[in-house]
Amino acid sequence: MKLDILVVAAHPDDAELGCSGTIAAHVAKGYKVGILDLTKGELGTRGTPEIRILESDMAATILGLSARENLAFQDVFFNDDAAHQLEIIKAIRKYQPEIVLANAVSDRHPDHGKGSVLTSNACFMSGLRKIETTHDGQFQPAWRPKFVYHYIQNNYIKPDFVFDITPFWEKKVESIVAFKSQFFDPSNAEPASFISSPDFLDFIEARAREFGHSINVKFGEGFTVEKMIGVDNLFDLK
Repeated sequence: MKLDILVVAAHPDDAELGCSGTIAAHVAKGYKVGILDLTKGELGTRGTPEIRILESDMAATILGLSARENLAFQDVFFNDDAAHQLEIIKAIRKYQPEIVLANAVSDRHPDHGKGSVLTSNACFMSGLRKIETTHDGQFQPAWRPKFVYHYIQNNYIKPDFVFDITPFWEKKVESIVAFKSQFFDPSNAEPASFISSPDFLDFIEARAREFGHSINVKFGEGFTVEKMIGVDNLFDLK
């Protein structure tokens, strides 16, 4: 299945926290969007890999994704090396996205920055025809996404552009709380984590309001770019 947008996330719920409003907006416009989770988040304080896969599936349904898969890289210990790059290259060539949305270029969790660099490198390498890969026994032609953008996560990074997610704010929240094992739930007896307090969800809303305020809308999601964005019509700028 060819996708218009492929979102690559170091952990299940990274995409939901960072750019699910943008995902929902493009699905509503008829674009095909998928998520490629790199790990099962098995070293997270709460939940289990099995639970998080089920939660990922629920969030995928909420967002109307065309595809979601998990590469099962080792949480925390994956690296930007040939073995990991090749697995992402195979996925890029399988889905042939025009746009890739990747983790923040740097963040509180080291996997986010690692995932960002790994994804960027794989996107470039995927366009090299002499790197040979197969899927289901079939040779995969080279494919390089036209654009790679990085969604902003926990740490503040000044965005290069902000996407208006105001009409899809509730959908974003619904996709986040699908990960019930990870976020605030007074009935959950597991140890508290950085993201399990009710204050964390307040922070997510505050960040979305801050980015939205910067472009005179209610809620926004911020992104950084790898290369300059060009326009051919000044009236397309918001």
